[in-house]
Amino acid sequence: MHISQWDLLWRLGLALVLSSVIGVEREIRQKQAGMRTYALVGVGSALLMLVSAYGFSDVVVTNIVVLDPSRVAAQVVSGIGFIGGGLIFKQRNSVRGLTTAAGIWTTAAIGLAAGGDLPVLAVAGTVAYLLVSAGYPYITRRLPGSAALSSPLLITYVDGAGILRKLVAECSASGFAIADLFVEREGERAAGGPGRTVTVRLALRGRGSVAHLSAELSALDGVLSVRAGDANVDDATAH
Repeated sequence: MHISQWDLLWRLGLALVLSSVIGVEREIRQKQAGMRTYALVGVGSALLMLVSAYGFSDVVVTNIVVLDPSRVAAQVVSGIGFIGGGLIFKQRNSVRGLTTAAGIWTTAAIGLAAGGDLPVLAVAGTVAYLLVSAGYPYITRRLPGSAALSSPLLITYVDGAGILRKLVAECSASGFAIADLFVEREGERAAGGPGRTVTVRLALRGRGSVAHLSAELSALDGVLSVRAGDANVDDATAH
């Protein structure tokens, strides 16, 4: 059955909307893979699904040439692993980027569902993602042993003003202990700028709110930026 390309545009639009919703959530959390990345993954997956299902209808011959749209979908699932793999990296004893990679993989599945004319499943997948991403951290912080989990923060500040001592004091006041601290990079002194900048990574342990702590640290004089890593990352293993 021939279907006009215009009749398929709503599926592409649905994939764009749903993947952008996920991207907004990641932007709010200040992740490196944000709205543009997630939107492109969702739309690209939907487009590949549509091309697979309808792009070769002119060469189909009954009992001679048969299309199998699932083959392209399977390639999307395996191919998206290259993007996910590039987002996962290990620093010392911690693994970061697992949640972002899983989100990319889920967004690809949502795009495939939208392109495959399964709008209810696509919307349900988006709702499930938002539930897991926004709701599960509150649950995991209340589980036994959750205080042993680490929440990394990447902080950039002006060197030479005793800011590091203030950072440590603020973390302690917010109910966190610093499990690890090391310098990510040191910037050069800019002409007319505030001075040399230092970016450090703090691995924190505790049941406090990382979002609240990030806001408090950002308000300190001399702190230029605070970026949260994947919360609840176990230093010993990757979940």
